[in-house]
Amino acid sequence: MFNFMKKKSNSASETPQQRAERDSAVDKVLLGYEVGTLSIATMVTGLERDGDQLTLDLRLPQGSNPETIQQELGQLLHPHGIKTIHMNVRLPAPEKGAGSTLPKPMPKTTNAMEAQPKPSSGADSHSNDTNAEPPITKAAPTQASLAAHPRIRHIIVVASGKGGVGKSTTTVNIALALQKLGNRVGVLDADIYGPSMPTMLGVDNVKPELENEQFVPVNAHGMAMLSIGSLLDGDNTPVAWRGPKATGALMQLYNQTNWPQLDYLVIDMPPGTGDIQLTLAQRIPVTGAVIVTTPQHVALLDAQKGIEMFNKTNIPVLGVVENMALHTCSNCNHTEAIFGTGGGERIAEQYHVPLLGQLPLASGIRAQVDKGEPSVLADDEFATYYLDIAKNIETNIDKFAKPVDDKRIF
Repeated sequence: MFNFMKKKSNSASETPQQRAERDSAVDKVLLGYEVGTLSIATMVTGLERDGDQLTLDLRLPQGSNPETIQQELGQLLHPHGIKTIHMNVRLPAPEKGAGSTLPKPMPKTTNAMEAQPKPSSGADSHSNDTNAEPPITKAAPTQASLAAHPRIRHIIVVASGKGGVGKSTTTVNIALALQKLGNRVGVLDADIYGPSMPTMLGVDNVKPELENEQFVPVNAHGMAMLSIGSLLDGDNTPVAWRGPKATGALMQLYNQTNWPQLDYLVIDMPPGTGDIQLTLAQRIPVTGAVIVTTPQHVALLDAQKGIEMFNKTNIPVLGVVENMALHTCSNCNHTEAIFGTGGGERIAEQYHVPLLGQLPLASGIRAQVDKGEPSVLADDEFATYYLDIAKNIETNIDKFAKPVDDKRIF
C-alpha cells in the first residue's frame, strides 16, 4: 500500500492511476526481495523509473551476485510491466588476507545530514586502505531546493528532542488555536510508531477514504487530519517497521493525500533526530519548527540537539514552548516549579529564538485530550495559553514562507 522509494516516471503514455499502480508494485517487489536476510529496499540509494525501464543504484553486501539479483528482479517485475532493469552496483572491496586473525579496522563515522566530501586530488586521494568503501558523492536534497506545496501556505513541524514532554498535546492544541484565529488548518501525524492524533481529536474510529488513488483526510473538528493510526486495525496494533518503511509511509501520507487549501499544515513529529526527521527535512518544504521542552536539564539537552538538527538542515526554528513550567496544587493552591525554572528562557536566549509560551503542568489539560476534546476545543481555562502561542507563531512566520509555484501540477 505504501510507496517507499522516490521515483521519476517520464512516460507520457501512463495515466496517473497506471503510474501509481506500477510504482506500488515495484515497491512491494523490492521490499519482499531479500539479499541474505535483509530486504534489498534497504540497499537502494537511488531509484528512477521511466515507463517500462527501472534504474537502481545499489550498495550490496560482500559476496552478492549482481547478475543473479538482476535476473531474479527482472522475473519478479516483468509481470508488472517492467521490461528492463539497469543496476548501478557498489560492493565493498574484498578483504586482504582472508585467513588473517587481525581485527578489521573500525569504519569511519559520518554526519548523515551533510553530503559526503569529494576526494581531493593528488597523492592523498590514493589511499592505501583498500577496505575503505567509495564515498557517496550525490548530495541529499536541501530545503532551498524543495518547492512549496501548491495548496499549503505554511508547514510547521512540532518537535522535541525526547519523549514525554507533552509534544503531541501541544501540537493538537496549537493546531486548534491557529484554526480558532481564523486559519484553515490541517494536521499530519508523523509519529509513525506512536500515533496519537486520532485519539486526541476524538476520531480514532474514523477511517480515511480513498479517492482517485489519494487519501481523503479525516475531518476532525473542521481540520483535515491524517495519521497512520487512522489506517491501523486497532489501538493496540504496533507499527513494528524498519526505518525505510516508516519514512516511506510518512512520505505517502504527505504526497498521496488530497489536502485542501490550507494556511497551516501542523506536523506532529516523533521524538528524537532519526530517520523520519531527516527524511522530512530533505523532502518536505517546511516553513519552520516549534521545539517543545520542559525546564528539566536533561530535556533541555535533548531539545538543543533538535534545534541543532534543524539548523543543519536549514529549517528555521520559530521558537520554543516550555511545557510543564509550573504546577498549582488543586488542594492548597500552592504553585511549584516541579521540573525547574527558566529552562525554556535559557535555550531560547542561547539560540536567539523566541520563547513562544510557557504551559502549566495541569491534570485538566491531560484529561481533555484523553477524552478527545483538547483544551482549545473545550475552551477551558488553559485555552488562552495555546492561543497566545498561536498568535506568537503568526507574528513572525511570513518572513520564513516559501514561494509558491502556482503552476505546479500533481
